Amino acid sequence: MFNLSNPLEQFQLVPLISIRIGDLDLSFTNSTFFMVWRLTVFLLLVYLSTLNGGGSIVPNRWQLIIENIYAVVLGIALDNIGAKTGLRFFPIVFVLFMFILCLNLIGIVPYSFTVTSHLIVTLCLSLGVFLGRTYIMVREHKIEAFGFFLPAGTPLALIPLLVIIEVVSYFITVISLSVRLFANIMRGHILLKVLIGFAWTIITAGRAILFVAHILPLGIVFILIGLELAVSVIQAYVFRVLTCIYINDAINLH
Repeated sequence: MFNLSNPLEQFQLVPLISIRIGDLDLSFTNSTFFMVWRLTVFLLLVYLSTLNGGGSIVPNRWQLIIENIYAVVLGIALDNIGAKTGLRFFPIVFVLFMFILCLNLIGIVPYSFTVTSHLIVTLCLSLGVFLGRTYIMVREHKIEAFGFFLPAGTPLALIPLLVIIEVVSYFITVISLSVRLFANIMRGHILLKVLIGFAWTIITAGRAILFVAHILPLGIVFILIGLELAVSVIQAYVFRVLTCIYINDAINLH
């Protein structure tokens, strides 16, 4: 039973299948369940939409959605990474975008669970992007990759300071990328829960005038749900664009 008075209760991890190896907890939680379920639903949707050798000539509504998303993500990958190299990294960009988008959107459904509201999840995603970016940069440029931390034309006296700044900025992208997604998703869900709890308190107060007054917070909730839908899409979009920019920087040492 959900507690309307506690807006943080919706983020609680609940073990569904307890798995412990000594002090190591590998339990299958509600977060894991929703993550696997959403990914499975999306893969099934793609599979059913592209049957018979890649789909129908006249696409149905589901195939049209998948094709439009594919085209938009591909366009952004080509624009931000390059026409040639963009195709190489498009699969990982597409998977990241759809994974985050599905997690964000279905988390708005009542009694669901928003996986991206946990910092550890977004941190792992951003850490994966960071490690991939570093690997690409070292693979493409070898020892010259260290030139990324030293802007061209830097005066000799400023080299130590700028190198420190560039190194810190490089590593801080792991935090900024993860916290941006986590904070925006968690903030919106907390605000929704607070307003719903406030409206429910007014309804159960037992006074007619207060029962009428609950319409105001509920109306704000409906507006915020639309805003949360937009935030869910925007945050997945931002994560995708920044990933493309980081890959482009790794390839071109910008």
